Amino acid sequence: MFSGVLAKVRPHDPSRGRSPVCHDKRDACLPKFSIIVPVFNEALLIRPFLAHLRERAPGAEIIVADGGSSDGTVELATGFCDQLVKSECNRAVQMNAGARAAKGDVLWFLHVDAEIPQGCLNQITRIIDDPTVVGGYFRIRLPRGFVYRLTDTFAHYAGILLRMRCGDHGLFCRRTAFLDIGGFPEVPLMEDVEFFRRLHRHGTIRYIDRRLRVNPRRYEAIGRLRLTLAYGLIASLYILGFPLPRLAAVYKLLCCQRAERA
Repeated sequence: MFSGVLAKVRPHDPSRGRSPVCHDKRDACLPKFSIIVPVFNEALLIRPFLAHLRERAPGAEIIVADGGSSDGTVELATGFCDQLVKSECNRAVQMNAGARAAKGDVLWFLHVDAEIPQGCLNQITRIIDDPTVVGGYFRIRLPRGFVYRLTDTFAHYAGILLRMRCGDHGLFCRRTAFLDIGGFPEVPLMEDVEFFRRLHRHGTIRYIDRRLRVNPRRYEAIGRLRLTLAYGLIASLYILGFPLPRLAAVYKLLCCQRAERA
């Protein structure tokens, strides 16, 4: 993951993180991007990931939203991003804090274990050029194993049918749309799905078929079948209207304890 990037890691020059100066009318119409990365104890991944973003998304503002890391994540990120904001350890709270600090016209929310495709900003720009579109997402690919390929293919089409998308898909939206729907609901679980559904009601959503590669570390820590079934159960209960605090308890029982033991 992040092949060829780790060797290029170096402190961020703030002038490199700004969008280029516009010299013609076409450039003036291009959106400015802010990438928001929620993290908690990601010391192993944070610096190579930030270098990966600089390489694949040049000119984008990069904001790290930390939730109280104790493993040196903050120190490792400092100087390698444009802004670092701190909040309580809750992914929705962290992403909202990052969005408040953002200066871009388009907000792109990414997890630290993602690998984004080449030309990603151009692909998003082509979608956002349609004034009816409020946001979108990428298809994902887990890099190893037939089970993973089957899982992400099924999840893609089920997600279209049920209008559900999680944060692994690299959700992005117009800043104005984010403000209109009130950002991410600050709930214990499914904040990304709730956000996506609100965004879908607000306007047109498009997806990018180029794959965003996701690290299967949680599947490997918890178990492929166990985590797949847990996600399916939680999604089903969510559709049936179970309260989010109950779903968070189910997730903790099925996933978190196993991950801690792994």
